[in-house]
Amino acid sequence: MNGIMKQLIIIATLIFSVGNAHAQGLGGYMLDTVYMLPEARVTEKFKNDTDRYHYNQTKYYVTTILPYLDAATKLFREIDKKVNEPGISKRERKAYVNAREDEMRREFEDRVKQLNVTQGTLLVKLVTRQTELNIYKMLQEFKNPLTAVKWQAWARFNGLNLDKKYDPNEENMLELIMEDLGYPLPVGYRAAVYANGAR
Repeated sequence: MNGIMKQLIIIATLIFSVGNAHAQGLGGYMLDTVYMLPEARVTEKFKNDTDRYHYNQTKYYVTTILPYLDAATKLFREIDKKVNEPGISKRERKAYVNAREDEMRREFEDRVKQLNVTQGTLLVKLVTRQTELNIYKMLQEFKNPLTAVKWQAWARFNGLNLDKKYDPNEENMLELIMEDLGYPLPVGYRAAVYANGAR
């Protein structure tokens, strides 16, 4: 009999004896206990050290841009609510958008300029994720088509498409990071993700 088999027999004997002692302590009644565990998602995060490094680097970048993501998402929701108020004129709408843009620029411009291209790309993807829209359509709606075209040209030069909706099925690592940081997938994406069987 090999060593592994002996260890298994010893472990089984210990479990059996503890179970019997427990049953005898309960007046000879053998009780079965059923534990209901919460649903758990089992994922293999890292296949190798390179994957682990890439994950940790991306998570660091994401935590760096979270204040800007939160501010941008909040700003979008406030602007969207304001411009959809009944009776607001185009002039009032434009003035409000410009005033909020200037406010954000004063608060964040210097810090945002220090982000590298990867962090900027992640910020764009995550703003798209959180608002469930694409940046190009936001620029067209809240600014003007010419501004949208200008920023789309810059984005394409840097390997990004502002006129693309966020796809959680293509961003598995980013989704793991966001969920680990307490940012669950917005409701609008969930049906498509579950339909694809990705989660």
